[in-house]
Amino acid sequence: MEALSALSDFLTRDHDQCDKHFSDAENAVAEGDLVQGRQIFHTFKQATLVHFQREEALLFPAFEQRTGMQDGPTGVMRSEHDQIRDALMAMEGALENGAAGTFLNQAEALLLMMRQHNMKEEQILYPMADQALEHDRAELVRSMQVLGRD
Repeated sequence: MEALSALSDFLTRDHDQCDKHFSDAENAVAEGDLVQGRQIFHTFKQATLVHFQREEALLFPAFEQRTGMQDGPTGVMRSEHDQIRDALMAMEGALENGAAGTFLNQAEALLLMMRQHNMKEEQILYPMADQALEHDRAELVRSMQVLGRD
């Protein structure tokens, strides 16, 4: 029953799915298949942006309202989301220009950034949110699922 799981379970699965798309896109480009790489990268980018929207539109405001923390962990995560968005745009540009080497170099940097970001969310923010939003989690997860279908 998805709606009854912890927020951290739902959002961590989201990370895992994004990571799989990222790895598949990187592998396709490394193997010289730019067409496939572009398609998979687009899927990765869209999944990542939906994940960010779930956090920024639903999780972060609920967490901030419940805890009173306005510029704490959620402020850091928003800033990192912006950095990741910038990297996604740069990588997309590299693919559009057929610059596989540039894409792969940028992918290395993004991978490091995402690992650090996801670790902070999964080990710090999500457990805090699970605790602070315990009574709201089923509704939040349902709202996040709907957001992903739009």
